[in-house]
Amino acid sequence: MLISYICILLIKSYSMIKKMIVLIALVCIASISFAKATNDKKLFSPGYIKKTMKTVTAWQLKNPRHESTDWTNGAFYAGVSAAWKTTKSKSIYQAMTGMGKANNWKPGKRWYHADDIAICQTYVDVYKVEKKQEMIQPFIDTLAVLMKNPYPTKGKYIIKWWWCDALFMGPPAIVKLGVATANDDYLKFSDHLFKETYDLLYDKEEHLFARDLKYVIKNDGKDIHEANGKKIFWSRGNGWVMGGIVRVLQELPANYSGREFYINLLKEMSVRLKELQQADGMWRASLLDPESYPGGEVSGTGFDCYAIAWGINNGILDKATYLPVVEKAWIGLNKCVDKEGHVGWVQPIGADPRKDFTAESWEVYGSGAYLLAGSEVIKLKR
Repeated sequence: MLISYICILLIKSYSMIKKMIVLIALVCIASISFAKATNDKKLFSPGYIKKTMKTVTAWQLKNPRHESTDWTNGAFYAGVSAAWKTTKSKSIYQAMTGMGKANNWKPGKRWYHADDIAICQTYVDVYKVEKKQEMIQPFIDTLAVLMKNPYPTKGKYIIKWWWCDALFMGPPAIVKLGVATANDDYLKFSDHLFKETYDLLYDKEEHLFARDLKYVIKNDGKDIHEANGKKIFWSRGNGWVMGGIVRVLQELPANYSGREFYINLLKEMSVRLKELQQADGMWRASLLDPESYPGGEVSGTGFDCYAIAWGINNGILDKATYLPVVEKAWIGLNKCVDKEGHVGWVQPIGADPRKDFTAESWEVYGSGAYLLAGSEVIKLKR
C-alpha cells in the first residue's frame, strides 16, 4: 500500500512538473515574441527613423568613396537630400551645399552618360531652396549637348540609356530640372529615353528589367541563365528602376499626359517583387534564383522598399497588400545597420548578381538606398 501510494505521488508530481515546464516554455516563447514585436515596433517610430538616418548619413560622410560627381554618390546624395527633408538637419543640408560648391555644381565629364548627371538631382534640390542659377546652369548646358547630339553607339550600346541602372540616374535629374524651370521639353526628352530603355530591356512576361542586352533572351544560342535555368534579373538593377520610377512620379505634375505609363509600370513591377520577396524581408541578388544567393542584399532591397512605400503613401499601391512587404523589408534592412551607422550587406559595384558581399561590405549607394527607404517608411500610416 505504501509503495503504491508513493508511486501515485511520484506520478502526480511528474505530471505537475511536466505541466510547469510546458508553462514556463510557453511564457518564455511569449516573452521572446513580445520582445521581438516591441523591438520591431520601435523600428517604425519617427524618433528611431530620424536618429538612424542621421547616424547613417554622418557615418557615410565620414567615410567617402569615389569622385563626388560619380553615379555612386549621385545615389548617395539622393538619400542625403531625403534625409535632410525628413530630419531638417542643418548639418545634412550643409553637406549637400558643400558638395555642390566643391563640384562647382558641375555634372561628370561624360555629357552623353546618364551616370554623370545623377548628382544633378541633388543640385536641383538645393536650387529649389536657394534659387541660384549657378546651381543648375552647368546641368542645363550639359543637357543642351545631350539633346542635340546622337549617342556614340556600338555593340550592345545601341541607345543612349542601354542599361537599366540609367533609369535611376538620368530621368529623375532631367525631370526635376524640367519642373524647376517649367520646361516641358525636358520632361518629353526624359520620357523618350526612358521608353527606349523600357522597350529594349523590359520583360513583359516577368515584369522585370534585364540589366542590359547581354541578359535579354534572344534565342540565338548565346543566352545565359541562372543555375536553376531561370532568366537573370538583378535585384539592384530592378531596384534602380523602381527608385527611378517614383522619383520621376514625385516630380511630374498630376495632370501630366505621360504620368500613367510610370504608374502602370510601378504597379506591374510591385506585384512581381512582392512575389519574389524572401521570408527575411530582403530580396536576393538574383531575383529568380534566390537559393543560389542565400544572403539578402541591401541596395536592391532599399530601393524596392523606398519605391513600394512611396506607392502606398501616394495612393498608387494598395496599403493592405503592400504594407506587409514594406514592413518586412524595413525590419530586414535595419538588421544590416550597426550602431555607428555602417550599412552592410551591400553588393559591390557590378552589373549582375554576385555572391561577393558580407556584413562588412558597404558602398555609398547602399547608404543612399537605406536613407531613401527611411524617408518614405516614416510617412506610413500603420
